[in-house]
Amino acid sequence: MEQLIETLRTQRDLSDEELTALITRESDDKDLFAAADAVRREHYGTDVFLRGLIEFTNVCQNDCYYCGIRKSNAQAQRYRLTQEQILHSCENGYRMGFRTFVLQGGEDPRNTDAWVCSMVDKIKTAHPDCAVTLSIGEQSRASYQAYFDAGADRYLLRHETASDAHYRRLHPEEMSLVNRKRCLFDLKDIGYQVGAGFMVGSPWQTPKELVADLRFLQELQPDMIGIGPFIPHHETPFADKQSGTLELTLRMLSILRLLFPYVLLPATTALGTISPIGRELGLKAGANVMMPNLTPTDARKHYDLYDNKICMDEEAAKCRLCQEGRVRSVGYQIVSDRGDVRR
Repeated sequence: MEQLIETLRTQRDLSDEELTALITRESDDKDLFAAADAVRREHYGTDVFLRGLIEFTNVCQNDCYYCGIRKSNAQAQRYRLTQEQILHSCENGYRMGFRTFVLQGGEDPRNTDAWVCSMVDKIKTAHPDCAVTLSIGEQSRASYQAYFDAGADRYLLRHETASDAHYRRLHPEEMSLVNRKRCLFDLKDIGYQVGAGFMVGSPWQTPKELVADLRFLQELQPDMIGIGPFIPHHETPFADKQSGTLELTLRMLSILRLLFPYVLLPATTALGTISPIGRELGLKAGANVMMPNLTPTDARKHYDLYDNKICMDEEAAKCRLCQEGRVRSVGYQIVSDRGDVRR
């Protein structure tokens, strides 16, 4: 395995068979984590970038089988933040040193092009030195262009799985992987910094699907890659499915860092949900982004994508201080800038 890791570090690629061997290895991953950490230090030093997450609506027209805010979840308490509430969250975040704001929400019919563009413009006018990231799902190319022209800098859209057969087992038939990929390539062509990603350990996922994810990402060459363990939600068809593991998620983070040395790679909330030190271990495995939550606490508890999600009732300032302490505890430092990709 040592030779495979070295080849991956120097060549930034392996064969499908070699990637499968690395994904399914049974030995300790300390050597893999060390190689990934060395590569992230070559490109980003010990810097960890913060993204202020604002979950501004949990209304969604989609019915993804794994998601707690799917439209069929009649138990979900739906909410929509106003533009004033979003701007207030950004102002609070700016005072705490955030220079990127991530507006994340379901595919809500309220989010017309005019509404989204107005929101982006107001944030950029108030904070011209900040980046605005959108994560609002599949839209038309024309909509993506309008958001970009209004000032949006980045867009996050996890592809979830690059296998069409697997995608169909995770989503209703009206959704398609072809369209999800179309969206990602449209975003990249328009000029966004683009983020894709996938769940680790989702139902029916095998190493073959994980290799397909890596190959798709090599084709897309995104600026950001977001991965996290699958965690079931009790009001979904996958309520009784087993969660993804910390071990495989960390392994995939390291493989991604070696494949994409330049990439912005978050240590996600889901990692912190399956392990009290999951995010710290994610940083040591190659991650260099964290996303403290700026959503008002009375709304945050309703953005319930999966069970037992952490930090649901923590004030934004406390969340920021907590994450800064976690970052320092493993030898890295939070920096207050936009944290753009360094290719």
